[in-house]
Amino acid sequence: MQVVHQSRPVVPRDRLVRLPEVEGMTGCKKSTIYQMIAAGRFPKPVRLSARHVAWAETAVLQWVQDRIAEVQQ
Repeated sequence: MQVVHQSRPVVPRDRLVRLPEVEGMTGCKKSTIYQMIAAGRFPKPVRLSARHVAWAETAVLQWVQDRIAEVQQ
């Protein structure tokens, strides 16, 4: 019997981070983060369940790097 392996695209490793960690990574509090999301200036969270959300760590880190780059220009 021959086993056929399906080719799947390689997904970059990422992890989901909850709000307290996002606050620590950005220096922003919950209300500011949600205001920026509403204004389209911060990554949207991923819904985990009816009452839980998290953010892709790479999206938050990219947002931080973009803010640093703005100051260095």
